[in-house]
Amino acid sequence: MSVLTVNAAERERLLSTYPDVFHRSFMQRWGLLIVAVCVVVYIAFCFSFFKIIPTFANGNWDRAAVYVQDWYSWRAQPRLRFQNGKVVPQWTSRGQYPQGAEIDWLKPTAKGGYTVLFGGDNRLEVTPTQVDVYLDGKYYPVAISADNALLPAGAPARMEQDGNKVNVYFGFAGQAEIRPTQVYIQRRFLGWANFFFDTQSPFWGRSITEVAGLMVAGERIDPSQSNASLALDNFLNNASWQHGDILSKLMQTLVMAFVGTLLATLIAFPLAFIAARNITQSKAANWGMKRLFDFLRSIDMLIWALFFTRAFGPGPIPGIAAIFFTDTGALGKVYAEALENVDDKQREGVKSVGAAPVIVQRYGVVPQVLPIFISQSLYFWESNTRSATVIGAVGAGGIGLKLLESMKTNADWDKVAYMVLLILLVVFVFDNVSNALRSRVMGKKGR
Repeated sequence: MSVLTVNAAERERLLSTYPDVFHRSFMQRWGLLIVAVCVVVYIAFCFSFFKIIPTFANGNWDRAAVYVQDWYSWRAQPRLRFQNGKVVPQWTSRGQYPQGAEIDWLKPTAKGGYTVLFGGDNRLEVTPTQVDVYLDGKYYPVAISADNALLPAGAPARMEQDGNKVNVYFGFAGQAEIRPTQVYIQRRFLGWANFFFDTQSPFWGRSITEVAGLMVAGERIDPSQSNASLALDNFLNNASWQHGDILSKLMQTLVMAFVGTLLATLIAFPLAFIAARNITQSKAANWGMKRLFDFLRSIDMLIWALFFTRAFGPGPIPGIAAIFFTDTGALGKVYAEALENVDDKQREGVKSVGAAPVIVQRYGVVPQVLPIFISQSLYFWESNTRSATVIGAVGAGGIGLKLLESMKTNADWDKVAYMVLLILLVVFVFDNVSNALRSRVMGKKGR
């Protein structure tokens, strides 16, 4: 292994020829380390200032787990009230069972009470004076007085005293609140109850093959229409899931995104020519138009939606206006920057033949920037498909408002999951359509 030696003269020549290499500044030597230390200190400050660790430690994770379960399951929630020495069930859920239906997990007893089955060896025997709890086959009696439900001695952790009531937890299968006047049951099942047909439909409770058979070759249930038409009508007008209303609101959201983006494109296109310094020679016009674009895009779309909702009331018009105002500013800025970077040779060539200014822009500028304009508009259209959902939640209409309504009930999280999946599906489709169109416009068809 040879070692290269440099004499003093050569060393001085190198130092004088490449001073930046051998005499680096303080920031060049230590800048990266300083930035890294500052980032670490800033992150630590944020963790302390926003109390991130205590917030996570004190979070209601058990409640969050229940919400997640509600996305992919449903709860039947009867209240077993004590009235005149009997147990009377009253339903508070979305009507998963028709009136008078026999329920396999809720059975009346000969003594005027009810047995609630939670799977396996877990169940409740409910009477007006006592509730017998069976957990994994073990028996725990809960005595009921006029003022209290009392936790029995030796009860496991899955049973707890909460004021004058006793809570019993059966895991995913559900839970029960035993109170002096009633037993509130939450019985959980996988899937979405009555997703296709509600309990009023003649197709309720039938299997998919039975419904398909009726639609294809069965005798007409309603003489005035075919079974296929009746099934579609029952599906769209499902009282629990409201498919027709949800799909209508989803289409409203798509129309808001499309119309808002289209109007913004049509208005931003000519205004960008005024903002471009190489197209319009008036500095005052350039400055004024760019400041208008800054104003329109600096106000968030959500703020515009709130403003127009107050002006026009709830509905799609505020949503369209919010998208239009915000995108006019954003697209105008992008278009103007594209115009300021065009190749002047093509424009000068058209101008040299004596063409009018409008013709010069039409044939010397527009062909250069049109693919960029279309690509940007398609991208904004794709993005606005998602944004329209958010602004809908503040009253601008569409599926966002429907989503917020379901979340406020705190009992329709399965419906929330349904609408979220619809939104994800639509966004996925529009992303792919937009990407395909942009690739064609930009000349990347084969990629």
